[in-house]
Amino acid sequence: MLLHCTVYQDGRQVAQLQPEHIGAALQARDAQGAEHAHGSRFIWVALHDPTPEELAPLQAAFGLHPLAVEDALQGRQRPKLEEYGEDLFAVLHLLHFESPASPAARHKKAGPPPRLQTGQLAIFAGPRYVVSVRTHSEQSLAPVRERCEREPELLRQGPGFVLYALMDEVVDRYFPLTERIEDELEEIEKQIFTQGAGREIVQRLYALKRRLRLLRHAVAPLLEAAARLHGGRVPPLCAQAQHYFRDVFDHLSRLAAAIDGTRDSLTTAIQVNLSLVTIDDSDVTKRLAAWAAIFGVCTAFVGVWGMNFDAMPELHWRWGYPAALGLIGAVCVLLYVRFRRAGWL
Repeated sequence: MLLHCTVYQDGRQVAQLQPEHIGAALQARDAQGAEHAHGSRFIWVALHDPTPEELAPLQAAFGLHPLAVEDALQGRQRPKLEEYGEDLFAVLHLLHFESPASPAARHKKAGPPPRLQTGQLAIFAGPRYVVSVRTHSEQSLAPVRERCEREPELLRQGPGFVLYALMDEVVDRYFPLTERIEDELEEIEKQIFTQGAGREIVQRLYALKRRLRLLRHAVAPLLEAAARLHGGRVPPLCAQAQHYFRDVFDHLSRLAAAIDGTRDSLTTAIQVNLSLVTIDDSDVTKRLAAWAAIFGVCTAFVGVWGMNFDAMPELHWRWGYPAALGLIGAVCVLLYVRFRRAGWL
C-alpha cells in the first residue's frame, strides 16, 4: 500500500505524485541542471506491506538493486547497511509489544507479559530519492515526515537527512521497550524469594529473556551499521548529516550497554531462582529423611520383638508391652528433637 509519494525542493514539499509519474519527475529534475546536483530536490516514497507489483515501478524508476528489493519484500532480514554505488540500503527492526486487543492476547490469562512483535523497515536512499518500506508492523512513521517538514533547513540536506530521521525515530522507540523490560525484571526480583513461586518466576524470567534477545538482535547489528555513517569513510549521501548519525550511534551504544546490563541481571536472577528451587528441594529431602529415620527406628524395634523365638527377653513379663511402646515413643521423641534442632524438621 502506498502511503505517500512526495516531491521536496529546498526542504519544502512541492508536489504529491502517483508512482507512474515518478519517471517524468526525475527527468524534469535532471533537466534543471547542476544546481540540484547535491540532492536539494528529491522524492520521498513510503510503502506499507507492498506487493512486488507495487514495488516494481519504483525499482525501474530509481534503479533499485534486485537483491535489496528482494530483502525488502521478504521482511525478515537482519539489521544491516549496504552500499550500491551512490545508493544505500538499510534494514531496521520495528519492535512493539503485542497489543491487548490482538486475538492472541485476548486468549491469554494473567501470566507473562505480552510478546514482543518484530516488523521491518527497509530504506532505499539515493541522491534523488528515499523509499521506505514497512512490513509486518502497524507502527506508523508519519511523525518522522511531520518532523522533517517542520525543519526545512535540515530537510534541505536531502535524502541523507531523511535516512537519519527514520533511523533516529526507530532507535528512539527502543528506549521505552528497554525500560519496560528493566521494570519487569525489577518486579520479578521482588517476588523471587516468595515461597512456592519458583516455577512461575522461572517462566517469567525466560519469557523476559526471549524479549531481551529480540531487542539485542535489533540493536547490536544496527550499532555496527551506524558506525559506518560518521567519521572515517562516510558514504557521500550521508556526508552532510554525519554529525546526526553520530547521535544515532550514541543512542545505540547506550541501548547496547543497557541491554548487556539487563542481560547480566537476568542471568543472575535465573541462577538465584534455580538455587532457591534447589534449596527448597533439599529442605524437602531433609524432612523426608528425618521422618524416614524416625519410622525406621519404630520398624526396627517392632521387627525385633515380633520374631518367633521361645527365649525372647521379657517375653512373659507383665509390663513388657507398655515398656516396649514407651521405649519406642521415647526414642522417636528424642530423634524428633534432634532433627528439629538441626533444622531438618
